[in-house]
Amino acid sequence: MKRIKASAPAKVILLGEHFVVHGEPAIVLAINKRATVTVEMRNDQKIFIESKNIGVSGFFVNDEFHPQRGGERAREKLKPICAIVKEAIRKYNPGFGVNINIESSIPIGAGLGSSAAVSVASASAIFSIFNPKVSKDAIFKVAFDAEKIVHETPSGVDPAVSTYGGILWYCRSKPIRRLKINVDLPLVIGNTGKERSTGKLVAKVNELRRRYPLIVGKIIRAGGEIVKRSIRALREGDLETLGELMNINHELLRALGVSCRELEELIYAARKAGALGAKLTGAGGGGCMIALAHPEKIIDVAYAIKEAGGEVLVTEKTDEGIIIEK
Repeated sequence: MKRIKASAPAKVILLGEHFVVHGEPAIVLAINKRATVTVEMRNDQKIFIESKNIGVSGFFVNDEFHPQRGGERAREKLKPICAIVKEAIRKYNPGFGVNINIESSIPIGAGLGSSAAVSVASASAIFSIFNPKVSKDAIFKVAFDAEKIVHETPSGVDPAVSTYGGILWYCRSKPIRRLKINVDLPLVIGNTGKERSTGKLVAKVNELRRRYPLIVGKIIRAGGEIVKRSIRALREGDLETLGELMNINHELLRALGVSCRELEELIYAARKAGALGAKLTGAGGGGCMIALAHPEKIIDVAYAIKEAGGEVLVTEKTDEGIIIEK
């Protein structure tokens, strides 16, 4: 094949963020916002990568980078994708280079797994151009390795949900499980647009636990119990109970100090407009919140979040992970 296109979905953490760092489970689901990567073969051995969304592009020739747009910033942003290409070249020794074009409908730096979706879509397209029968497991492994360049010690759940789709149960040091759940989950995402540092927020919770081990330990264990109870609600299609559990989960996260005024305003607006549940998703301190609502309330909730100052994405769970479009 001379040209191939692949896409992979974004993700939201439905329940369990921060508690998962301390050994409790989390539930993560793929949503129908996707990153798309197109790969074309070249006649030479150069690797050209372009991402218009973040305004970077350039050539990798041997171990040297030649920026076209974005200067040295482009090298850092494109390095994980180059690592995927080099792994494919090492494995298949094709004797030609590639052009890679990255497009994404996923907000960047908002805790929705943008970098993992790009890594998974890139690995899928690049490896499929050499081997059309490459397995999802192989793609996940390569994308996970690329994510280590971006995040140093990623959990693996982001590339896993982008690879396989659906709803995943994740707990540190345990195999990731895909949950067989057929219920539709109509969600509204509200992006505060406020930047935050995941590392600093995780460190903040760690310090709070060090100072108040018994109190914070009970909050963390309560977070784990919410995840366990929510699986039953998901399997029964009980959105009302799931919404209540989302609200409780958020209040526990507030107790740990990882919410902020911008998130609270969007969450309050969503609940007032009829959301069954609304909470921050991801590290907190900014980034995004999610609201669960019955279909007939989605427009009201989305409007309320927008009026409160949030950038709105109306989305839903998707069972589709990687998609190859030849």
